[in-house]
Amino acid sequence: MPRKKEFDEDELLEKAVNLFWQKGYNATSAQDLVDGLGINRSSLYNAYTDKRTLFKKSLNHYQLKQTNAMIAMLGRAENAKKALKQIFAGLIEESVNDRLLKGCFMVNTAVELAGIDEEIGDIVNKNNKSVEDAFTKIIEKGQKDGQFSSKTDARAFARFIFGNITAIKVAARTGAERKALEDMAEIALAALK
Repeated sequence: MPRKKEFDEDELLEKAVNLFWQKGYNATSAQDLVDGLGINRSSLYNAYTDKRTLFKKSLNHYQLKQTNAMIAMLGRAENAKKALKQIFAGLIEESVNDRLLKGCFMVNTAVELAGIDEEIGDIVNKNNKSVEDAFTKIIEKGQKDGQFSSKTDARAFARFIFGNITAIKVAARTGAERKALEDMAEIALAALK
């Protein structure tokens, strides 16, 4: 009979996300996981088999919590321009308040692992596609409402916006000042006109 988990999985995955996000996959040791998650090694391995499995579950947990929240917000938005401004403002606020300069967990994972681990790359690509789709829909709405130019395809605009969000996260991780991040966001939004 399998043993009952002695921990709250959502809480543990949240801790794992933060640990992997801060240190990266390769730099996070088994001892870091034991110490950071507050469970013993045998419980960790009984529940997740290995570090890679825990990492994949952490990445999926992050996607469910962070990415899906943004997609849902965009889906509910009445005003496309206001919604995109809100996305950029929230991103900048989160970035300048991040004393650990973690950047974005998905972007960090893409840089560290996507090119060498096909399964992890697929998770990142699926995440990116869902974000791009959500941006495409909100930009199409903005085009129909006359807020954004219709001279450029909505998907192309979505890719541009998503690329700028990625760039802002990378710049924030290197310690860019708020003004630099705001300039990047302002010019990205101006391109939609």
